[in-house]
Amino acid sequence: MNQFALLHITDSAYCFPTSEHEIVIRLRTARDDIQKAWIVFESKYVIGESQKKELMRKELSGELYDYYSITLTLQDTRLAYIFYLYDGKDYYYFSEDGATSTYDFTKGYYNFFQYPYINTADILKKEEWLSQACFYQIFIDRFLMEDNDKDKSYINLKWGDIPNPKSFAGGDIKGIISKLDYIKQLGCDALYLTPIFKSPSNHKYDIVDYFEIDRQFGTKEDLKSLVEELHKKGMRIVLDAVFNHVSELNDKFQDCIEKGKDSEYFDWFVIKGDRPEKKPLNYEVFAGCKYMPKWNTSNPDVQKYLISIATYYIKEFDIDGWRLDVSDEISHDFWRRFRKEVKAVKEDAVIIGENWHDASNYLRGDQYDSIMNYAFTKAALDYFAYDKFDAQSMSNKLNDILARNSDTVNDMMLNLLDSHDTDRFFSEVHENKDSFKAALALLYLFPGSPSIFYGTECYTVGGYDPDCRRCMDWDKTPDNELSELIKKLSNVRKNSRLSFSGTNIYASSDNKLLCMKRHGQDADIALYINQSDSSGQDNEIMVEAGKFKLFVNGGVVL
Repeated sequence: MNQFALLHITDSAYCFPTSEHEIVIRLRTARDDIQKAWIVFESKYVIGESQKKELMRKELSGELYDYYSITLTLQDTRLAYIFYLYDGKDYYYFSEDGATSTYDFTKGYYNFFQYPYINTADILKKEEWLSQACFYQIFIDRFLMEDNDKDKSYINLKWGDIPNPKSFAGGDIKGIISKLDYIKQLGCDALYLTPIFKSPSNHKYDIVDYFEIDRQFGTKEDLKSLVEELHKKGMRIVLDAVFNHVSELNDKFQDCIEKGKDSEYFDWFVIKGDRPEKKPLNYEVFAGCKYMPKWNTSNPDVQKYLISIATYYIKEFDIDGWRLDVSDEISHDFWRRFRKEVKAVKEDAVIIGENWHDASNYLRGDQYDSIMNYAFTKAALDYFAYDKFDAQSMSNKLNDILARNSDTVNDMMLNLLDSHDTDRFFSEVHENKDSFKAALALLYLFPGSPSIFYGTECYTVGGYDPDCRRCMDWDKTPDNELSELIKKLSNVRKNSRLSFSGTNIYASSDNKLLCMKRHGQDADIALYINQSDSSGQDNEIMVEAGKFKLFVNGGVVL
């Protein structure tokens, strides 16, 4: 047995409560190293008297590791436990002392694993609407212009022309309102909008005033109308919170420029000198952008100010959550306070971080609900676009991604193929429609919530920012076959009511098919994708080369 691969961490993605009397326990082992794994458990206060032994199941298999899992239902939640392992030859106990051939249960209080008590406040609640939602992301300036009364003098891009970083096309909130039925008919029931607040740029990530809607996009009345119309249609909306940095034109940073250390806001930023200077740059900024000074989010006054923005839009406009821009550069202390105050105003408001990497430290129930799952994006690119993964490698990667987080978090992850910050996925797959459709099927049926970037449904192309932010081509949208596919995938999700539990991702025995089976409350699904050059077969289900079929309860729906 490879003892170096064994891993269990209490109070983590390897040990987490899902209710007041249920807890999930995971164990990592070397891949194909263990034949059977059991958990031996009892109350921490009756050591050696009433042990129970239950077989664990192999839940996930990644490139190097297998992950065994079990859900325990407990009356006494003061849990003490160890693992009992069989490698086909020998039996081992695994405790805080590592792997041993024997174990003294009467002295277990020194070295057993424990979850001392399930406190209600420590249970990460799954926001059901998020886990079942299908998102449609909109870069507002490029979606649609419907406000004909606004000042249009800022517009410098003819609709449909290739944008540059300074292009303004005129899209606005009224344009979104006019297309809500279109978005809903596509199967999307949640919007994620890039920033809407007063800003000099087309993207609005350099905010001047958080409490004003940018007039290019509309008014507060427009936002209120948008939210009301969405809610009438049973849809939700998540706005973009830019709390890592701000525009240099913001009144508080301008006060620092004017007064230097005498400004009451001087400590609201990270300034290394008597006043902010650009040459040489002596204050922290976003990336290398001198016009976007970084907030000092360790300052309690900054925290109070930024949280007041978040709660204002929930209280006044009834928005359904926030996507957090550059969230991994902001203090954990801030996000813990942010979560408490946001959830106190609206319990089911969701908090979605923009963390491109493993964010498990943020996803333990005290900060975010989920993140934008760019790890999934990269895996999809490696499989469908870059030809780096075969079916086995892809199944390994997807399982390793799932193993990062708890079941609850996996159900709430915001999965995406592309966004305003990436190349368009259709361009990345060299405009191969079969690969694009297969990737969308995986996106919609993978644990979590799918998010498509506006224009996905009409094969929008584009390279890196700003090319990925092209204008919506409304001439291509009416009922093409891709729109129909997206509708069907959305319907499958809604009709199945999937959850992470029961997910099985693997490669067929000939390594030609990527296979994913999911268990839902109302229906089970199976997805088979073949990226090889020849047809494959698995469980007597034939899949054409380069194409895919989806099966629901044994019935072909695609």
